[in-house]
Amino acid sequence: MPSSINIGTRDIPLKFARRLTEIVNAEWDSKAFLNKVSPVTQDLLRYWFSDTFCQQRKYNFHQGQKQAILNTIYAHEVLKSSSVFEMYSLIDKDILAELGLKELTNEKYNYPKYAIKMATGTGKTWVMHALLIWQYLNAKYEDNQTGRYSKNFLLVAPGLIVYERLLDAYLGKVNEIGVRDFETSDFVKYKELFIPDSYRDILYSFIQNNVVKKEEIGKKVTGDGMIAICNWHVLAGEDEDEIYNDSEIEEPSAILKDLLPITPGTTAGHSLDVLDNNFLRGQELEFLTNLKDIVVINDEAHHIHEVKIAGEIMEVEWQKSLNVIASTKGQRFIQIDFSATPYNVTGSGQRRTKHYFPHIVVDFDLKTAIQNGLVKTIVLDKRKEIASQKMAELDYKAVREGSKVVGLSDGQKIMLRAGLQKLKILEEQFVEFTKDKAGVSNKYPKMLVICEDTKVSPFVVDYLINYLGLEEDDVIQIDSDKKGQVKASEWEVIKQKLFNIDSHPKPKVIVSVLMLREGFDVNNICVIVPLRSSEAPILLEQIIGRGLRLMWRESEYEEIKRENRIKLLQKKEEPSNYLDILSIIEHPRFMEFYNELVNEGLVGETTEIPDSKESVLGDLIRVGLKENYQEYDLYFPIIVQDSEEIIVTKKLDIDDFSPYTLYPLDTLKRFVTQKGDIFYSEEITVKTRFGNYEVSADVFNSKSYNEYISKIIKAISSSIEKVGQRKTKRFPFMQINVAELASIIDRYIRKKLFGQDFNPFEDNNWRVLLLNNTGIVEHIINELSKAIYEMQNNVEVTEAIVLKKYFSEVPELKMRENYSIPVTKCIYERLPFPTHNGGFEKDFIIFCDADSEVDSFIKINEVYHNFVYLNYIRKDGLIASYYPDFIVKIGDQIYLIETKAEKDIDNENVLSKEKAALSWIKKINSLKPEDRMHCTWNYVLLGEKTYYTMKQNGASLKEILEFAKLTRYAIERTLDAYLEDMEDRRL
Repeated sequence: MPSSINIGTRDIPLKFARRLTEIVNAEWDSKAFLNKVSPVTQDLLRYWFSDTFCQQRKYNFHQGQKQAILNTIYAHEVLKSSSVFEMYSLIDKDILAELGLKELTNEKYNYPKYAIKMATGTGKTWVMHALLIWQYLNAKYEDNQTGRYSKNFLLVAPGLIVYERLLDAYLGKVNEIGVRDFETSDFVKYKELFIPDSYRDILYSFIQNNVVKKEEIGKKVTGDGMIAICNWHVLAGEDEDEIYNDSEIEEPSAILKDLLPITPGTTAGHSLDVLDNNFLRGQELEFLTNLKDIVVINDEAHHIHEVKIAGEIMEVEWQKSLNVIASTKGQRFIQIDFSATPYNVTGSGQRRTKHYFPHIVVDFDLKTAIQNGLVKTIVLDKRKEIASQKMAELDYKAVREGSKVVGLSDGQKIMLRAGLQKLKILEEQFVEFTKDKAGVSNKYPKMLVICEDTKVSPFVVDYLINYLGLEEDDVIQIDSDKKGQVKASEWEVIKQKLFNIDSHPKPKVIVSVLMLREGFDVNNICVIVPLRSSEAPILLEQIIGRGLRLMWRESEYEEIKRENRIKLLQKKEEPSNYLDILSIIEHPRFMEFYNELVNEGLVGETTEIPDSKESVLGDLIRVGLKENYQEYDLYFPIIVQDSEEIIVTKKLDIDDFSPYTLYPLDTLKRFVTQKGDIFYSEEITVKTRFGNYEVSADVFNSKSYNEYISKIIKAISSSIEKVGQRKTKRFPFMQINVAELASIIDRYIRKKLFGQDFNPFEDNNWRVLLLNNTGIVEHIINELSKAIYEMQNNVEVTEAIVLKKYFSEVPELKMRENYSIPVTKCIYERLPFPTHNGGFEKDFIIFCDADSEVDSFIKINEVYHNFVYLNYIRKDGLIASYYPDFIVKIGDQIYLIETKAEKDIDNENVLSKEKAALSWIKKINSLKPEDRMHCTWNYVLLGEKTYYTMKQNGASLKEILEFAKLTRYAIERTLDAYLEDMEDRRL
């Protein structure tokens, strides 16, 4: 039975989210899901999640994003839930009973409302984009009488940084001339992920024309819906003069404040600022309230929660505003909340309890994100320097005299020294390892210091610069007010440094209070020093969230990072490297919070700062070209344009056509005596004729003349098609430009056909063109057909254009030292082999290098040698890319080699790759010798069993490759027959 006592939600909403996920996944796997949604939704879900499309894209939604999208759509479109209570009752009545009815009686749960819990750094913005696209396209193309979809959207950000990020995502970044470039928006950059081709233009038009900034709400006129973007201050009625606005001119109210610091009447609530603010807020709310439907999307929605004051539950101001907006819409108000921390907290110490928002529909937690490598692995740095002193003897709050801050405590200084020491070691090795030829790196680690308040941050900056040796431009200080906001005059300067901080070596350290709690979505935060003493879980989780985004995203580092996660989280060992590890300097006041993370398997611990001589990169090394690399260099020929016969076209000209000479025009006209057709009447029984009347020639109008010409064109096309069917031709039947041909026929008739000007609409002339037995029509067709056929035979043979991509154009490889071996007959000092089941390739590399017949060879690395690929048709019929394993040169023979375990030799996709490779080899060997290194190219699918058996019998590498090639001869013969058959069919 439902509980009659309100004891809070606790973790019951997470249980509900798990149950919903089970149901959704079962229906998705059984294909039942797609049968229950609209055709538009079917299109989107197939495009976003089916393997057919996913395998063709560079970017895809990860499992957490996919689950959030599916769960939300299922709850809204399949369940058609009209409230949070109904959503629970449709999924699991037992969980509803456990939660209790009282939790769901609040008016703010009495409409479709969904909360998406996703760990910070796991891409909730992409989910937001997908759901907006889903709502808009359904509202536009499906029957929307039910009110389940809307074209109106209100995106609510928690502060300036998230607000700016949303504008960047929808409108694009501001360029050097101060204009937002839509080409840099998420919807253009990731168009292959978000938008199917058939919907792309309509969505681009909607987004570009209908985004409304916060100061434009209620003022900007939009034609087909709206995407209003604001921060919560607009809804809360806060004074926005103190925060960033898009205008470079100070607001009049701010100027009044400077001129009149003491404003009469403020105690009575009659200040101009208050009245003006209330008026403007009223305009925005009135406009949003009067809309017939809307989807509200709250980014970082933990801000929209209840607070308890004097024992009474109170709604925050911006939630009250949402209630007002919803009050006029019923089920046409839809709310989607996003947060990594969607909960309130009651109690403290052991009695502290998290109460999760009841409308959570998906829980993609931090632990799962870390285990899947979607965010950094968290490490607590527990320094011996700290452990050697009694914690109680150290103060971790700033030193104060009364309320005035006069300096940093010893505990704070220890934490700053530890953090900076770690940063310097990371910086030295990360930057050096990733420098390019010009000495520029793309990996600049940063440290984030979270201070107690704005009075402390100047002392932190002073200590870092004057005592720890940093330069002034190494540190950026971001002071904010109690809401975490920055004044407009300071914001423009700050954001330029802040938003591009990953790309530049300086600043190295960011010092802040609350400003960077949300939306500070940079990748290179590697060290966090939390000097705040607050124990609030939400604040702590938000602080950690600032450093979670991945820094080392390249696929070449995935394996070494995965090994690190196993060492830290499963084996409880020190990390072997610090790639994508977030180090948090231990603060004793946070021990309870840290212990929870450790117990949940979310973090590892380190007790030693790595020595500056130790590698924080693990066994990663950089391998460059040898001094004599030219002796072993190979190139991969890329056919930019095949050798082909090209029709050299010229424009048809009436001077190329002969006039009609069988009968003079005057003679032809005598055959036509009437000015129009004569009709008469005849009685049907005795055939009495009477009442002749003439039908004017006007019935032959421009439409009739056009039809006459179109029939001639059709006859010409038929004639040429028959000519083009001759097998002697090696090119397809030529396409005809119908518009151009119609024009030339008209000019020919009017100017050349009869050796004089001819107007078909004058003096009944048109009838001449229709006279039988005169050969006029046949003459026109023959002249045009002959000219076109001669054009088709005007052929030039072009040679193939070949791009020679030398492997030495990739001057350096990054690899793991423990999984690579030194080589001689290669352009690189070492070559890598796979860490998993890489024994065959390792042995092959050693054997190649030792064989005296081998001139040179290369192990193809698809990350670096991304130009060495062939296209093949997969089992499911789609085109995919394929990277062979090796290229080996032996004398005048070059072998493109794929090494395979014996069990995979006859795999359907492997055979398809083989056919594609043989077809490519045939093209290469038809090139001029200088375009294929004066060698004959071969493709070899080399089985492990064949390799080891022949090697043990003393065979050379060439003998092994030729034998393997011979055993695959049937495949090559089949391919040749197939190609010949296709050629015959084409001809």
